[in-house]
Amino acid sequence: QVQVVESGGGLVRAGESLTLSCVASGSTFSVSAMAWHRQVPTKQREWVAVISRDGNTDYTDSVKGRFTNSRDNSKNTVYLQMNALQPEDTAVYYCLAVLSSKMYWGQGTQVTVSS
Repeated sequence: QVQVVESGGGLVRAGESLTLSCVASGSTFSVSAMAWHRQVPTKQREWVAVISRDGNTDYTDSVKGRFTNSRDNSKNTVYLQMNALQPEDTAVYYCLAVLSSKMYWGQGTQVTVSS
């Protein structure tokens, strides 16, 4: 059974940094794309960043230049380095892993940025 587990969330002040991690385990298939989404109450889940297996990345406009996605294929792990965090980045951050054309979500990790 595939499991996707995020970690690294927390409470920081505006301008500070956090690094989120996401590990996909439980499958003999290699993870292809991995993506980050975020959600705040009363709003739809929003796509934040994606990284392909060979390291190509893309970001939503609001985080470009501040967030950096990287991955370690040997560990089926992706990292989201978040710099210059702002209160509007406050959300639950979810990791999505694609394995063998199927998508698996993690349970999410809370990021709270105080002003």
